[in-house]
Amino acid sequence: MTRATGAAMRRIQAGNALSAFGLGFTVPYLYVYVAQVRHLGASTAGAVLAVFALAALVVLPFTGRVIDRRGPLPVLVTGAVLASVGAFAMGLSWSVVTAVLSAALLGAGTAVMQPALATMIVWCSTPSTRTRAFATQFFLANLGLGVGGLIGGQIVDESRPGTFTLLFCVEAAMFLVLAAIAATVRLPRPTAITLAVRDATGGGLRTMLGHRAMVRLCVLGFVLFFACYGQFESGLAAYGTEAAGIDPSTLGIALAANTAVIVVAQFGVLRLVERRRRSRVIAAVGLIWTFAWIIAGFAGLGHGSRTMATAAFVSTYALFGLGEAMLSPTVAPLVADLAPESMVGQYNSAFALVKQLALAVGPAVGGPMGATLHGPYIVTFVLFSLGISVLALRLGRRLTPVQDQPSLVSASRLVARHRPEAHEPGTHEPAPAPAPAR
Repeated sequence: MTRATGAAMRRIQAGNALSAFGLGFTVPYLYVYVAQVRHLGASTAGAVLAVFALAALVVLPFTGRVIDRRGPLPVLVTGAVLASVGAFAMGLSWSVVTAVLSAALLGAGTAVMQPALATMIVWCSTPSTRTRAFATQFFLANLGLGVGGLIGGQIVDESRPGTFTLLFCVEAAMFLVLAAIAATVRLPRPTAITLAVRDATGGGLRTMLGHRAMVRLCVLGFVLFFACYGQFESGLAAYGTEAAGIDPSTLGIALAANTAVIVVAQFGVLRLVERRRRSRVIAAVGLIWTFAWIIAGFAGLGHGSRTMATAAFVSTYALFGLGEAMLSPTVAPLVADLAPESMVGQYNSAFALVKQLALAVGPAVGGPMGATLHGPYIVTFVLFSLGISVLALRLGRRLTPVQDQPSLVSASRLVARHRPEAHEPGTHEPAPAPAPAR
């Protein structure tokens, strides 16, 4: 990585952390703000959350093609400005119409920022540095969300709507800061960028559907997000309060434990996983989450004390955090390594769309099950977690050795650089190995 790309990467990561900090201010309190502070009712709050997710599903199918044609920078700046306007408008919303429209702008803006940021990271990294770059992004995003949530919790007061307006104004300001930082980034252009428009026009969805490894990764991604993120604030929360009988305030502690594990363990985990096969790391995450769901089952069905149930429930969230820390340097870089150089934006957008679908379906399925069908709920997600391991190992058969384990490139270069016979008289420099096929 050159000095220029290193500087660009640092600015990208800083902007990502600040925008996550702004999101952390408002995301935990959006439902309470709409339903109770603005007195618009629970149904309106549910509609606002649904529109927030629906807006992402609407814009993501078009985002990737725009990124590949125009570059990720204008898409990121546009998304950040849209999100800023949506956040500011949400802080001033007094009616159902303004709240729903604000949620649409906020959801659309934050959705297009995800693949744009991912593509910028790909452009500023190499296969050997990409794993650490995405791990750093995930670490800073979680740190920003956690710190923002903690500070926001000290500011909000349900009896004072102005405190919530302040939170949304801070969020809007952070998105503008992200746009300003992004505007100063000078991105390196990939060697095939001059062919991007032609390739994107001739490829697109048909190309991705014909790429079996990418299709399998999208299926795996859906199961990952459905079985974890799609349950955090819906099914698992309902199960914990209904079956395990934990206090609702414990949910905040559990989420804090999840974030704390990610922040503390991320770079320690990175050292363990970056020289191992990605497919096996993902398979290991499936086993860890299987154990997490079994512990959740003990919390609700084990008939232990309330203290033990609470400890088991918090441990479940902590184990999910450990799995997330293992996935962050694994899944996102794999999407980038599978993508043709001229379709990185489309591949990132497709995977972001899969994530949003899982986050939409997960609460709809898990919420009712977690609240009423306690035993079947745990069994279902134990099976889903085991399915992650099976799907990951099957995906590994579709990957090239370098796609599955990028450290092989570094190792081969190191061996070639230190071969003593390469400098002996009468010998020839070995020809460089051909680049692995995507």
